[in-house]
Amino acid sequence: MTTSLKENKSGSKRLKSSLKTRLLILSMFIMLIGLSIQCASIQQPTGGPKDSIPPKILLESPTNFSKNFTAKKIVITFDEYIKLANQQKEFSITPDMGSNPEFKVKKKNLEITLPDSLEKNTTYSIYFGKGLVDYNAGNALVNYAYVFATGDKIDSLSISGNVKSAITKEVQKDVKVLLIPISQDSIFGKKKANIFTTTDTAGNYKLNNLREGTYRIYALQEKNNDRIYNGADEEIGFLKDSIVLERDLNNINLEIFKGTPKKFRTQEKKFEKNGSILLIFNRRVDKPKLNILNDEVNNKDKIVRFSNTSDSATLFIPNLKIDSLKLVLTENERPLDTILIRKGNVKIEQAIEPIFTPNNGRVDRITHLQVSAFTPIKNIDKTKLKFKEDSLIRTNYQLAVDTANTNIYHIRYNWRKDKKYQIEFTEGAITGYFGEQNKEKKLDLTYDDSENYGDLTFDFTDLDSNTTYLVELINEKKDKVYRVDKINMNNPAVVYKQYPGGKYSIRVIRDDNDNGLWDTGDVEKKTFPEPVIYLNKVFTIRANWEQKDSFSLSGLKKRIIEAIPK
Repeated sequence: MTTSLKENKSGSKRLKSSLKTRLLILSMFIMLIGLSIQCASIQQPTGGPKDSIPPKILLESPTNFSKNFTAKKIVITFDEYIKLANQQKEFSITPDMGSNPEFKVKKKNLEITLPDSLEKNTTYSIYFGKGLVDYNAGNALVNYAYVFATGDKIDSLSISGNVKSAITKEVQKDVKVLLIPISQDSIFGKKKANIFTTTDTAGNYKLNNLREGTYRIYALQEKNNDRIYNGADEEIGFLKDSIVLERDLNNINLEIFKGTPKKFRTQEKKFEKNGSILLIFNRRVDKPKLNILNDEVNNKDKIVRFSNTSDSATLFIPNLKIDSLKLVLTENERPLDTILIRKGNVKIEQAIEPIFTPNNGRVDRITHLQVSAFTPIKNIDKTKLKFKEDSLIRTNYQLAVDTANTNIYHIRYNWRKDKKYQIEFTEGAITGYFGEQNKEKKLDLTYDDSENYGDLTFDFTDLDSNTTYLVELINEKKDKVYRVDKINMNNPAVVYKQYPGGKYSIRVIRDDNDNGLWDTGDVEKKTFPEPVIYLNKVFTIRANWEQKDSFSLSGLKKRIIEAIPK
């Protein structure tokens, strides 16, 4: 019995040992298989210098710049795997082939299958921009072009230049430059311009492989990528004269602008939460008037404000317990548009919210404090203002309405250094024309003793007789106008007296029709926008400084984009 138990235990140990050995061998076998698979996998290299080399072309079939081209397929072979990037934006073909070719990547090859619609005796250029990149790092082969001719001659003439904005003079990127034979000027039609290129980030463009001929050239900042001018929503530039192309032409510079829509439209109409009615038009309205047709009381007491450019209007009415209004907009005393506007479910809160200038809580003895509001102000009741210097109530301040704008009030005081001021507008201190009132508002102020104001005088020379110029003081970004002055040959100076310190730019507009505004152009009538120049530096107004500069306006004597440079 004892011997039998010992033998059973010994056999059990041998069995366990055998199983462990087999499991160990199996585990090692699985590990070896895993290592083999891992070694066989293509791995992205780690460490080392970053790959920055674009793919190189090893072979082009047929060869680039081939003549008498009859092939149906182009094969371009690279030194590494490639892929196409942003093909719709980067690739372009000129002239248009009628139907789009088919692009396929097969490992290191790019295959281009051409349509059957190629013209005879025509030079075609396929531009790839930055759309050919290596597979792993995405390095682009920049500005590669494949060129071929279906005739026995490669067209080789070129046109180059720059595109800017007509109003800001900033260079314009991603603008289409279109070249159209004079015999088929299709910029306004349904047929796409088929000779084109796109400006780079510096606004430069170049059209290559052109044949001799007479053309019209346009720059188009389009929205739907159809290479057709679709109206005033798209910016366009052009040369007044056609181009006779017999040699390479450089410096064919264009300026783009938005034209005036042919058909007037009220783009937006709505009741605002403050009770006003906003109207936005698709163009400027000349001598506008706005009347209410279906509400005599509201029409009699209404207040209408048109924007400085007369392309929008804000309407204020006394009775807002209405469902809708029917308005008529007139231009030069003639009906222009009938507008039906419904109030809908807008929750209106008629209250006046005061606006303070300056809005940084620091006042000075030159501009003092201005109080205005979006809503028309009828009156500010001084008895409902609490003016404190430190903690003491003061009443010897001035409250006066502006002589030029009755919606602005001035609060003037002999502000003093190291004093703290507070002005409290108690509820009802400000009253609007239709009974609106303000809620309680407190404003804390301190005196800015830096006296950061200076004088700046400009004298302008080389003005044309019988011509008005608009001198605009603007910010560095060119998107805010602080002040506009009119000058002419008899009154050629502008003086900024005690003007706030800071950096400013000057824009001058030749106001040919003397309407006080910059007027745009019309591509169909071949008229250009009114000429604009910027003075060639930024001006800094410093505290207690007097500066004087003189500038020539000879650059506004003629439009520089009407003629082709010789």
